[in-house]
Formats: sequence, structure tokens, C-alpha cells
Amino acid sequence: MIETCFGCRLANKEEPVHMIWENDYVSCFLDHLPFNDGHVLILPKKHVRYLHEMDETTLMEVMGAVQLISAGVHQAFEPDGITICQNGGSFDDLTHFHMHVVPRCKGQDFAEFYREDTEEAAANSTRLLETKDKLVKAILHCEVGVK
Repeated sequence: MIETCFGCRLANKEEPVHMIWENDYVSCFLDHLPFNDGHVLILPKKHVRYLHEMDETTLMEVMGAVQLISAGVHQAFEPDGITICQNGGSFDDLTHFHMHVVPRCKGQDFAEFYREDTEEAAANSTRLLETKDKLVKAILHCEVGVK
């Protein structure tokens, strides 16, 4: 872990997060300004900035978490679809590799996802505890079926 890396501090719970699921390799928590309820970030616990720098074990754990979180989001929120993305380089505001799992509804323009501080994101953030409870229950149910 790099002490100055904000992503490392989030992934290792040295900063407040709404943790949804974690294991020895990854942390999955709610985005603090979600695009929609159920918007989750997945971060490796050890410092990695770029996908191509990630060791195979961590990569497999990240992708397993993507699968599990996607199943939980689908069960908990029944979105019309789920977008999974990763922004690297100068687009990575955490300076730490992370993936977004974003539930989406028909008619939503995904370009809105990249706007800063939208009113809707702020409104969604007020429901984080409710969203967390709903998603944790769904993930517990999904863990049985996802390997």
C-alpha cells in the first residue's frame, strides 16, 4: 500500500466507505456520488495503478468481484442493464485501479455519468445506507451461485 494513495486508503478502509463486499484481495463499496442506486467501485487492496501492472491472482479476484457485484446489483435493483467500466491514466481520479459497476435504466444517457457533481448524484448519495443494506443482502444470496 502506498500511504499517499487515496485509492489504497479507501480499499483498506482507512477512509470512510460503505463496504458492500470484500475479501483478502479486493474491496467493493458504494460510490459516494452514485450515477444510480447500486453504483459500486471495486478496488484491489494492494496498490495497482494500471490493469497491465496487475498480477494474475489480483486480476482474477477483481473479475470475480465484478461478476458477484453485477449479480447482486441485478437482483437488488433489477436494472435494464449494467455498465462495467474502468477509467485509467489521467481519467483515474483515485490514482489506483478501480472498476465501476453501474446499474442503468433505459433512456439514460451514459454521458451523464461523466458529469461532475450533478444534482441527481447528490440526491442518490443521500440513500447510501439504504442502498448498502439492500445490496449486501442480495450479494449474500448471490455468493452461493457465483464462483
